[in-house]
Amino acid sequence: MLTRISLVLFFLVMSLVCINPSLGGAEKESPLTSGQIIYVPAYSDVYMQGESRRLQMTVTLSIRNIDPNHELEINKVEYYSTPGTLLKNFIEKPISLKPLDTVSYVVPQRDTSGGSGANFIVSWRSEIPINPPIVESIMTGIWGSQAIGFVERGVEIFPTN
Repeated sequence: MLTRISLVLFFLVMSLVCINPSLGGAEKESPLTSGQIIYVPAYSDVYMQGESRRLQMTVTLSIRNIDPNHELEINKVEYYSTPGTLLKNFIEKPISLKPLDTVSYVVPQRDTSGGSGANFIVSWRSEIPINPPIVESIMTGIWGSQAIGFVERGVEIFPTN
């Protein structure tokens, strides 16, 4: 028997798949590229019952190298607040992601500095054109006996090749 939270999460996921079909399966084929700068929306809090109540969220940034044959290098992972202030630089030097490897960065629920318009900037490159990585933010939060979770996919704002 499913609990109330499980049912809420089930219906939330199903509604997200219906609203954004790319979450439920394959999307159009991406062209090969040797680098990108990606903007990723993130919500460290969301409004509940109007603007007077906010639900603090845990934010996980996931970077997935979906190329099965080639590694890529991540040059920048930065976290910005709603007004665009740099809050955190997650990497000091470039890191490599092997084929099909994933790296994640977490902004804890108690960190309220980002606000409802927080975002990440991710920069990556490769020696040769490859399948671009999937870069997503996953937001989760609990409010009383209810849970909420959703995913935002990053968008390329500038090719680097």
